[in-house]
Amino acid sequence: MIDFDVVIVGAGISGIGSAYHLQQKCPDKSFTILEGRAALGGTWDLFRYPGVRSDSDMHTLGFSFKPWREAKAIADGPAIRKYLHETAEENDIGAHIRYNQSVKTANWSSAEQCWTIGVEHNGSQLSYRCNFLMMCSGYYNYADGYTPQFKGLGDFGGTVVHPQHWPENLEYADKKVVVIGSGATAITLVPVLAEKAASVTMLQRSPTYVASRPDQDRIANTLRKLLPEKWAYAVTRFKNTRMQDMVYKRTRSHPEQVKRQLIGMVKKALGPDYDVKKHFTPKYNPWDQRLCLIPNDDLFESIRAGDATVVTEQIDSITEAGVRLSNGEVLEADILVTATGLNLQLLGGAQFSLDGEAIDFPSHVSYKGMMYSDIPNLIQTFGYINASWTLRADLTSEYACRVINEMDRLEVRQVTPRLREQDAGMALGPWIDDFSAGYMQRVMHLFPKQGLQDPWRNTQDFMADKKLIRNAPLADGALIFGDVAEPGQVAQTAADTSAVSAG
Repeated sequence: MIDFDVVIVGAGISGIGSAYHLQQKCPDKSFTILEGRAALGGTWDLFRYPGVRSDSDMHTLGFSFKPWREAKAIADGPAIRKYLHETAEENDIGAHIRYNQSVKTANWSSAEQCWTIGVEHNGSQLSYRCNFLMMCSGYYNYADGYTPQFKGLGDFGGTVVHPQHWPENLEYADKKVVVIGSGATAITLVPVLAEKAASVTMLQRSPTYVASRPDQDRIANTLRKLLPEKWAYAVTRFKNTRMQDMVYKRTRSHPEQVKRQLIGMVKKALGPDYDVKKHFTPKYNPWDQRLCLIPNDDLFESIRAGDATVVTEQIDSITEAGVRLSNGEVLEADILVTATGLNLQLLGGAQFSLDGEAIDFPSHVSYKGMMYSDIPNLIQTFGYINASWTLRADLTSEYACRVINEMDRLEVRQVTPRLREQDAGMALGPWIDDFSAGYMQRVMHLFPKQGLQDPWRNTQDFMADKKLIRNAPLADGALIFGDVAEPGQVAQTAADTSAVSAG
């Protein structure tokens, strides 16, 4: 058994950021980072498909404490990996990472006031103990991407690839490629594949909103020449977070106006003869699903040049030669790319328990989008779906440090969110609401609920979260420092609340 004050699970953006804040704000705490893979970087090390890049600007996807120095604000995967490695090296975080250690179980002992973590390491089983557990394992299954059950997929005579596990030596030059999907991954892949492939077809069941912007932030690049680096970065980060917030809220308050603007940009890029209504006009409102970003019109340029084609149609089946559509047409292909999304999972897919009893997370309520009712000493990092992931990751790790330091001040070893008397009868909703993307809807029933009043909301609103997380006092009556009621009493309270809201 190996003991630490804090265990961080995951060495991606969230884990590296958490380690930095922990070192800065809780310097006397011992900690380790358990990483299931052989390298740091998380998503940005795993995904290696051609053209992989961010769809958020790096002045907000980057850490609050480490300026982004590159000219391109919409950065590619290698540049982001370099940035993460630099961050770890500059802050001696790498020394704390234990690689190839996949967390399988976590059990909280009320008697010992600690978590026992079961880990698989190169075929062996290890155990760690800690007082406080920070889950920074991302939000999807790293082992398997999501691929629908296409009829006849096994009959295909070519190569089938999911972007999550792109083969290093896949040769696509002079090949016919069909990319199934039109989300962020698909629109990134298509223009890059089109540079070498004989043909590239983006096959979509329904359109996605696509917006283009320059890959360089001219204001940021100018500010770096005029101001000290940290000042320039801070100003740019402030500017861009406000812009993200303004755009998102505009889509909620004036969806039809934003829709016209987005569609107008596509029409301008593709010209009057292109069927924008069919291929780039979704039936839903902007940000009901994630808005896709392309840099410098790259997707539109590929379409204009005839190097890439968009087909909007249902799939009937996969044949030996390609994809048969519902209208009877067959798209011939040598390579099928199933850019069909991720498999979301909670807390890295590990099995959690309280005093040996499995935790049923859907029966718990999210506290500020990062802790869960009746579950002690556990914080999960889950970034924004409508803004840069790291904005919320930074807030979460800062908050965790505040909580840990408050525990020390009060000389207690346990902190637990608990529904209050005034929360009885509170309406409950899905953990993420107002978002219709399939990858999210498929798993929401497996996630905790959120309440419709603070501090039980999961707002997906950075400006609101700064007040709720960074500035609000810890003493809110819901966050209990020290022992709480017996587990049975707490569970009954949560059950009563769910029953009332469901009725």
